[in-house]
Amino acid sequence: MLSKMLKTVAGGGIEAGMVQAGIRPVIAVEFDPTKPDLSRAIAQTHHRNFSEYGCRVVQLTVQEIARLGFLGFPRRPDYLHASPVCANFSQAHTAKAGIAFETTDDLSAAIAVAEAIRQLQPQVFTLENVPRYQNSQSFSIILSALELEGYSVNYSVVNMADFGLPQARRRLVLIASRGCRVAIPAYRKPIGWYDAIAHLIPTMSDSQLLPKQRQAVEQFLTANEPTPLLLERVGGRNGLKYKPGHLPCNTILRSHFTDHKGCNRSKFADIWLPDGTVKSLSIQGAARLQGFPDWYEFPKETATAGSIIGYSVPPSFASQLFMSAQSYSYVGNS
Repeated sequence: MLSKMLKTVAGGGIEAGMVQAGIRPVIAVEFDPTKPDLSRAIAQTHHRNFSEYGCRVVQLTVQEIARLGFLGFPRRPDYLHASPVCANFSQAHTAKAGIAFETTDDLSAAIAVAEAIRQLQPQVFTLENVPRYQNSQSFSIILSALELEGYSVNYSVVNMADFGLPQARRRLVLIASRGCRVAIPAYRKPIGWYDAIAHLIPTMSDSQLLPKQRQAVEQFLTANEPTPLLLERVGGRNGLKYKPGHLPCNTILRSHFTDHKGCNRSKFADIWLPDGTVKSLSIQGAARLQGFPDWYEFPKETATAGSIIGYSVPPSFASQLFMSAQSYSYVGNS
C-alpha cells in the first residue's frame, strides 16, 4: 500500500513508479491552494490513471489532513511518501537572493508530515525534494520525527541520470525503514536523450528554430561533428541551450511548458537532426525523458501535462527506489 503526502501539485510519478514495482497505491493528497484550477485538473488526471487500483485523491492540504487526524488513512501502511512544497527552496526561486526563504507554510507542512509519520507508522517512509531542502528547518523536523520513532534513515542528493534516467535532475532523496537499513538504489549507466526517444521523433511535428537556437547549432558545429541536438526554446540555465544526443537532457521544468500566466506554450523544445530536419519535442517525448511509462494518460492541455511532467518524481527512479526498499525489507524480515 502507498499513502502519499503532498503539499504541492504533482501528477502521480510516485504512484506510477509504485505500480511498476508491484505495489498498489491507496491514497494521495493533491492540492495547492495557490493553484486550485491546476490542482483540480491534475487530480482528475490522477484519478484517470490510478482509480483502477482503488487509489483515491484527497483534495486538501497536508496541514488540513493532519488537523483531521488523517481520517480515512490506513494505519501502518507499507509505504508513505512525502514531497513537501519546494518552491521556496528551488534554485530558480532563490537565484537572485542566493538563499532560501523558509516560510511558516513550509514549516507547518513539515510538522504535518512528521505527524503523519507518528500517527500512521509506515514500514517505509520516502521523501523527495530539491537539494536545498536538506538545509532547512523543515527537513530537520521530519528527520527528528523519524529518529524519535526508531527509523533507520538514509538520504543524499542524487542525479537521476545516474539511475538510467535520460535527464540530468538533481534531487534530495530520503528513504527510511523500521527493522532494517535501506539504501538508495544502485548506480545505473546514464543514457542519452536521443536513444530514449528516437523511435518517437518521426511522429513529432515539424518545427523551425528560433534565432538563438540557430546560433547554438552553429556554435556547436564549429567544433563538433553533426549529431542530434535537443534545443530548449525557453529557459536554458547556465546558457547551455543544446544537448547532444549521447548526453542526458537538461532538467525538465514546469516553466518550459507554460508562460508567466500559466498558459500553454505551443512549443517548448526542438530537436535538430544532422540532415537539417527540425522537430518539435512532443509531450509524449518529454514524458519519456521524465521516465513516465507509455500507459500513463496525460491531459490534452500542454500547461497541465507539462506541469505534471515538471513536478513529478520520475517514475522510473521511483520504481527503483521502492524495489530497493522491498529487497532490503525482505532480507531484514527473513
